[in-house]
Amino acid sequence: MATTDYKDYYKTLGVEKGADSKEIKKAYRRLARQYHPDVNPNNTDAAEKFREISEAYEVLGDDEKRQIYDKYGEHYKDYEAWKKAGGEATGVPFEAYMSGIGSRGAGPGAGAGGAGNPFGGGGNYTYRTVNAEDLEDMFGNDSPYSDFFQSIFGGKGRGGPGASGFRQQTGPVKGRDAEAPVQVTLEEAFSGAKRMLELASEPGKTRRIEVSIPAGVTDGDRVRLAGLGSPGANGGPAGDLYLQVEVLPHVFFERKGADLYAKINVPLTTALLGGEVPVPTIKGGRLALKIAPNTQNGSSVKLRGQGMPRRTGSEERGDLYVTIQVQLPTELNAEEKSALENFARLVEQRDKSTFKGGVN
Repeated sequence: MATTDYKDYYKTLGVEKGADSKEIKKAYRRLARQYHPDVNPNNTDAAEKFREISEAYEVLGDDEKRQIYDKYGEHYKDYEAWKKAGGEATGVPFEAYMSGIGSRGAGPGAGAGGAGNPFGGGGNYTYRTVNAEDLEDMFGNDSPYSDFFQSIFGGKGRGGPGASGFRQQTGPVKGRDAEAPVQVTLEEAFSGAKRMLELASEPGKTRRIEVSIPAGVTDGDRVRLAGLGSPGANGGPAGDLYLQVEVLPHVFFERKGADLYAKINVPLTTALLGGEVPVPTIKGGRLALKIAPNTQNGSSVKLRGQGMPRRTGSEERGDLYVTIQVQLPTELNAEEKSALENFARLVEQRDKSTFKGGVN
């Protein structure tokens, strides 16, 4: 018997059980963008859906937690509770722990071999006392019974007078971490960006806060915002908020690490005679790129220091590699055609002179 309702996390994210980590991450990010509170303000259904997919990804996105979830299925949270209570160090195997959970509802009327005895046989009636740790496992730190126990036991510490076998958590507890997706352009990844987030401050209320995304972030980075997660309990610190960064593709630049790559069209005459062509840069504006005479199609030129920051927040930049694409004229008038024919004859005569009339 499971202590909590079973949740099929694979179904929540819409993936097969055999999906790899990339598929799971992709499904989570797609759903997170769809149901994020910023996209669905004042929509309680969307907020609940976002909470569910975040919970599912917290498990399936972690290899160790996923292995445990796959092994124990509907008893996953029971296993987590057993592990939290000390696991094997308690000397109580997980199977015996589960049997104890199954007997909690048995009362004095469940005699030997009755339904309340998970082991069967006479005279071996087994039961387990519910303590505060069990309540935390079932209801979390925000248990609806906390005020009840506080009023009865006066918030007594571990083993304190009047605890009657219950242990009330009185020390500070850090709040849960949260995660939210954020999209940035390549220009924003270069220079840094700011975003307005809407965060839940208390039931039914939200607050808007401006957050900074540092320069140099890459696709898949997690930006930590300390203290912006769920509030702590008993005076504990709030959890942290992690922004899951997605850098959008760029129409001109391709990014590889800190380096950028781009292709530019160069007129045939410029490639042959040399000259200058304008090249856009990621930080804005254009540079005059010098083209050497007789530049070949497909050749590459490096513009040092015109790439992305090499590390988050770093002033050191990568390079920009520009590939030359020689652009042929699409139409020729009579004068241009005549000049080109004359040029072709000159080249032919030169080649004959160079190779002495033949080719080996």
